[in-house]
Amino acid sequence: MTAFEHIPARDAASPLLLLCDHASAALPEAYGRLGLAPAVFETHIAYDIGAAQVTRALAAGFGAAAVLGRWSRLLIDLNRGADDPTLVMKLSDGSIIPGNRAAGPDEIARRIRDFHAPYHAAVSEELDRIGANATIVSIHSFTPVWRGRARPWEVGVLWDKDRRLAGPLMARLSQHAFVWGDNEPYSGALENDCLNRHGTRRGLAHVLVEIRQDLIGTDADAQSFAHKLSFVLAAALGDMARAR
Repeated sequence: MTAFEHIPARDAASPLLLLCDHASAALPEAYGRLGLAPAVFETHIAYDIGAAQVTRALAAGFGAAAVLGRWSRLLIDLNRGADDPTLVMKLSDGSIIPGNRAAGPDEIARRIRDFHAPYHAAVSEELDRIGANATIVSIHSFTPVWRGRARPWEVGVLWDKDRRLAGPLMARLSQHAFVWGDNEPYSGALENDCLNRHGTRRGLAHVLVEIRQDLIGTDADAQSFAHKLSFVLAAALGDMARAR
């Protein structure tokens, strides 16, 4: 089984590529459960709840290609550079990951080769196919509460140096009465992350969209939210195209 799920573009002319780095809570059979209880894989430390369903719905609506990670972020984090010390987490949100505790350089190199590198190669292949007008939208999700504090945002728009899509997207979210955050609840300035690698370095327009998990926690909610978000994203993409 490949390290990623690939949804081919239904509309070959679409410039949009959708990504979902933390789509799955699954693990390859050889890794068991990394020494963790099954219930852990239903939580945010294993994957971005609801993000895969939103990504697939947006890909279907736009006729766009998508690449989704097939394995849990606990195995390897696809949104980190290969040299990032948090690539293979030994502690996540207070939970020790027993199956990662002894992961040394050789094991990390093996996971990069088998899981991290193929995912990023698939992203690069899609961007090569689309060409210079490619636009990347990466879908993530975040917990409603962090360390006892409620997070008010429904959507976070993460960006670093490139506001070509982030700016219009935030403006359109306001028009559609979304509660949104500018680089909230996380900063988009993460060196060597997925969008830095595939967006910034290629000079392509890109944005990372974070969605609060209680809004997309069921398939029905994720589909509904994706439907609303698709109108906002389409308008923002149009705004960006007209500004070029």
